[in-house]
Amino acid sequence: MKLEGKKVGLAVCGSFCTFETTLSCAEVIVQQGAQLTGIISNAVDTTDTRFMAAEDFKQSLYEISEKPLIRTISEAEPIGPQKLLDLLVVLPATGNTLAKLAAGITDTPVCMAVKSHLRNNRPVLLAISTNDALGGGAKNIGHLLNAKNIFFVPFAQDDPSSKPKSMVFLTKQVIPAMEMALEYQQLQPILGR
Repeated sequence: MKLEGKKVGLAVCGSFCTFETTLSCAEVIVQQGAQLTGIISNAVDTTDTRFMAAEDFKQSLYEISEKPLIRTISEAEPIGPQKLLDLLVVLPATGNTLAKLAAGITDTPVCMAVKSHLRNNRPVLLAISTNDALGGGAKNIGHLLNAKNIFFVPFAQDDPSSKPKSMVFLTKQVIPAMEMALEYQQLQPILGR
């Protein structure tokens, strides 16, 4: 298994409708033999939604990773200097986080984790989930597609008739995309169904 023994950060942003999928992905990553560290945005840390209560999500991720979650900017900053991770996966990566990453803004634990991890030229894998991917968010995705050491889980429109600008990562491609990102390669095709 290519993930065996790898130190993987799972940075979770507030695309709350994907939380069940996020937890399922976390379980598979651990089953593949990776050491998982959970990193959560401020929204994930504090927001209860119809999909899941914040405390329930945090407890579930803690139980899967068996490690305390990184919940603050100051806790995320040592990821780079201490070389804590081999791969950082942002799953889900919201439009808000994609915009901040494209602009170099580090005002959340997730954005700081990405900045800190990239300082060592280590790979970051983005699993997008945004209702604006084919709208205002397209320029940020385009910018990040050209950024060094940033890779994407292949993604597709999730509901073209009701949400024509919305795109979401392809769950079945998460592990293959992780394996490729560890080799500094983009899994292709990047657009799927």
